[in-house]
This record gives sequence, C-alpha cells and structure tokens, in this order.
Amino acid sequence: MRKSDSAAEDRAKAKSVKPLRALWPFLRPHRQLLAAALTMLVVAAVFTLLLPLALRRVIDLGFDAENAERVDQYFIAMIVVAGALAAATAARFYFVTRLGERVIADVRKAVYDRVIGRSPAFFEQIQTGEVLSRLTTDVTVIQSVVGSSASIALRNILILFGGLAMLIATSPKLSGLVLLTVPLVVFPVLTLGRRVRKLSRESQDRVADASAMASETLLAAQTVQAYTHEARARARFGGLVEQAFTAARRRVEARAALTVIVIFLVFTGVVGVMWIGARDVMAGEKTAGELGQFIFYAAFVAGAVGALSEVWGELMRAAGATERLVELLEAEDAVEQSATPKPPATPARGAIRFEGVGFRYPARPQAAALSEIGFEIAPGETVALVGPSGAGKTTIFQLLLRFYDASAGAITVDGVDVRDMSAEGLRSRFALVPQEPAIFADTARENIRFGRPGATDAEVETAAKAAAAHDFLMKLPQGYDSYVGERGVMLSGGQKQRIAIARAILRDAPILLLDEATSALDAESERAVQQAVDRLSRDRTTLVIAHRLATVKRADRIIVFDEGRIIAQGPHDRLVAEGGLYARLARLQFSEGAIAAE
Repeated sequence: MRKSDSAAEDRAKAKSVKPLRALWPFLRPHRQLLAAALTMLVVAAVFTLLLPLALRRVIDLGFDAENAERVDQYFIAMIVVAGALAAATAARFYFVTRLGERVIADVRKAVYDRVIGRSPAFFEQIQTGEVLSRLTTDVTVIQSVVGSSASIALRNILILFGGLAMLIATSPKLSGLVLLTVPLVVFPVLTLGRRVRKLSRESQDRVADASAMASETLLAAQTVQAYTHEARARARFGGLVEQAFTAARRRVEARAALTVIVIFLVFTGVVGVMWIGARDVMAGEKTAGELGQFIFYAAFVAGAVGALSEVWGELMRAAGATERLVELLEAEDAVEQSATPKPPATPARGAIRFEGVGFRYPARPQAAALSEIGFEIAPGETVALVGPSGAGKTTIFQLLLRFYDASAGAITVDGVDVRDMSAEGLRSRFALVPQEPAIFADTARENIRFGRPGATDAEVETAAKAAAAHDFLMKLPQGYDSYVGERGVMLSGGQKQRIAIARAILRDAPILLLDEATSALDAESERAVQQAVDRLSRDRTTLVIAHRLATVKRADRIIVFDEGRIIAQGPHDRLVAEGGLYARLARLQFSEGAIAAE
C-alpha cells in the first residue's frame, strides 16, 4: 500500500500501458455499447480516408468549363462524404462517452464496495484521504481515457494504417521514403512515453498525499484550531501541494518534449517527401492530382502520429491511475472471509467463549495486545471489562466483531467459531455503542434507523424514548427530521451518545457491546439511560467496558485486565476484598470520580 518505499518501487516498475487491461472486466458487460462505438469509429475513419480520392479527381480534371459537370459531381460527393463523416463522428462520440461514464460508475462502485468491507488492519496501511483521492482523481483520469482518449487513439491508429495503405497505393516510391521516418518518431514516443507514465504515477501519489493530509486535518478542524496549529497545517499542506505541482510540472515538461520532438520529426519528413514529389510532377512522372492525394494522406498520417503522441501520454497517465485502483481492488485483507461460511446458530442465545486467545495488532507486531485470554459468558449474563488504558478491553470487542482475527486460540459465539461465519452473519448478533459514537450527516431519525433500516417511525421513536433521547429530539427545529450536521456537529456529546444508544436498542441484537455508553451524560440523563440499558440487558448478553463504579457494580461479573492478560474476575465485593488492581481502581473512583479510561 502507500508506504514511501513501496510506492517508489511501484513507480519504477511502471513501463507500459498493460495495467489498462484491468479495465476489461468493467468493459465486458457493455460489449454491445463497445461494439457500437468501435463500428462508428471505423466508419468515421473510412469516410475520412475517402475524401482525398474525390479531391484527386477534381485536381486532375482541372477547372475548365467543359469539365464543370463532373467537377460538380465530385464536390457533391465530397459533401455527402463529409455529412456521413459528421454523423459517424457524432455517433462515435455518443457511444464512447456513454461507455466511459458507465465504466467509470462501475469502477467507482467496485472500489467503494471493496474498500467499505475492509478490516481496520487495511486502514492501518492506507489513509482514508488517499482512498478518496483514488476514488476521485484517479478515476477521473481513467474516465478521460475510456470516454475520449482511447477513442481518439483507436481512430488515429485506423487513419494511420489506412493512410499508409493509401500512400503505398498512390506512390510506392514516396511511401518508402515516408516509412523511413517512422523509426525516428517511434523511438522518442516509446522512450519519453515511459518517463511520462512514471511521472504521472508520481504526480498522482503526491496529490493523494495532499488529499490525505487535508482530510485528516479538516476532520479534526476544531482540535487544530484549539491548539493554534492552523499555520503549521497550512505550511504542511502547502508543501504537499507544491510537491504535487512539481511532479505535475515535470510530467507536463516530459509530455511537451515528447510532443515537440514527434511533431517536428513527422512534419519535417512530410515536407521532405512533398519536395521530392513536386519534382516528380515537374518531371512528368506523376499527375498533380496524385501528388495532392498523396499529400492529403501524408497529412492524415502525420496528424495521426502527432495525435497518438499526445494521447500516449494520457494513456500512460491512465495506466498509472489504473494501477493504483487495482491495488485497492486486489489488496489482501488480514481478515479473510470463509468461502463456505456457516450460518449463525439459531436460535440466538448470546453465549460467548474465548479460549487461549492471543493477539497482536498488525501495526504493532512486537507488542502482544492479548495473551492467553480465556473466559466464558453465559446467555443473558452482564459482564464488565475493567482495567487501565491499553489493558486489552477494546481489543476484546474488536475480536468479537471480527475486525481482526486472533493470532492464537479460538472465539465462539453460540458455539460457532467467528472465523467460520460470514462477517454479516456474525455482526448481526451484536449491537455496539462506542464511547465516541458515529453520527452521520443526516436527520436524527435516520441516524437512529441506522440500527435497523426497515424500522418504522414509531419504532424509531420508541427506541429514542427508551434511550432518553425523545425529549431533546422534539426540541430540535424539525424534531426527529432535523439535520444533525457532519459527524453530528450540531449535537452535544451526551446527545450523540443517546442517539447511539437508541440505535442499539432499535437493532434488538442478542449481544450488547457497551463502551461506557453513559460516560458523556449528565446525572439525570445517565439515570434514565442506565434504566433503559438495564431493561434492555435483562434478556441479552451484555459486555460493558466500564469506566464508572456505578456501571461495574451492576454487572453479574467483572473481568479485570492488565497488560493484555486477565488477572482477576468475579463480583465487585469479592474483588474489592481481595485487594490488588481492581481495589485500587475502585478507590480511584471514589476519590477522583473515574476509573482509568481505555
């Protein structure tokens, strides 16, 4: 993924347009549209090549009065050909552009569908901002190729080879001279084309770096401003933008060099051949019409080569963009889904078992997050997970939801190993209330309905009432239909938490995962929410990451973690009597008002 050394290695390997082959699976479903576009492209190229034939006849006839009728016929024929050419070109534009828009829509959906299901380990290797850059900048580059440049390239290839065939038919001698100039043009195209592609990939990487940094700081704009880091953020972003500009400038310079060399060589060769042809006409070896026809075809060939040199740079740039998107599509996930997943056990009971579980985060393989963890939770039991920061409590939740796979041991839910179930089947058994709830840029009603998309308005409001959210929601300007802003910026921390609790209540899952769901509430709201959670927990298995003694004392059992190991478990009174870490955390609760947070 996007590590500086691997990115440089990838760019060094970029030497051809072969990565564009990866677009074929997206083109294949639209073969009829592709065939229509190619047909119109061929028709347009054929009509283009017919024009010089009529022109030759006109020149050879001359402009004498006695040939006026035949001259008129040839000019009418040219108008008909021009009309057919215009119609075919318009049809080609329509089909090609439509194909490009369709393919790019499919590419965007495929990349997003792939990325949205990736585990957190995937996002430890690539920033969200870079993923967004690839979904926007890189896809736009590919769109220009599929919807335009590829068509132009194919059209000019047809004109190039068709024109060469007509050149040979018109004058083999002059055609041989033209062909001698081809190696002089092809060599710089291939050489500079590789450099353009390498620089294009580098340019896109630099844009992605800037996008990632902008996304990161804008999502934390209040923190940036609170710590007066605006100037530093501006300087850093400005530096990344300048790096992107420098990379883009180098790419543009390479393309400009490619263009000037190719065009100069092509037209110099054409002028030299025309010079020789003019002397042949003066010597009576050719007619003026043949020379005119040859000049036109030579101009077509030269124009096609010049256009291909321009388009080649675009194709190389698109190849780099395709490579980056293919990286996302083909990136291996640390959490592999079973090819033949087992269904969750029915009926759902909510039994959980950890057996000899060990785990290390991919980004920190040297440190064990969990070591030899083993415990069982009976259906309907409420268990509190307690311990200092970094003890492993949140990791338990992440392994249960299979955001990561355990390095050792086994985890089962209702007797079925979590690795044997599909992610969707497993997670349907859980309702999660994180300490920092995710609030989406939508209405309050839809944020609650996120827990169960098919829920009715009445069910949404019932869940809100149970979470003590109904009263404050009714005071919003449009009630439940009030827009809450990006990440819920229009709500307080406690209001966000109550919406998250309502969402979990609405989900109605057999296992609740609560990361101290009442930590941001005032005393009155906390009491109401705690009562709702107590009612909700009566017939459900509940795991609570507890930071408050009031929450801990309500649990049927407490599991105490320290440095990734279970050091004690049991009811509150017994653990206090035993002394040790739990007793110390309990004393801190009484004296300082909080147990150390995860």
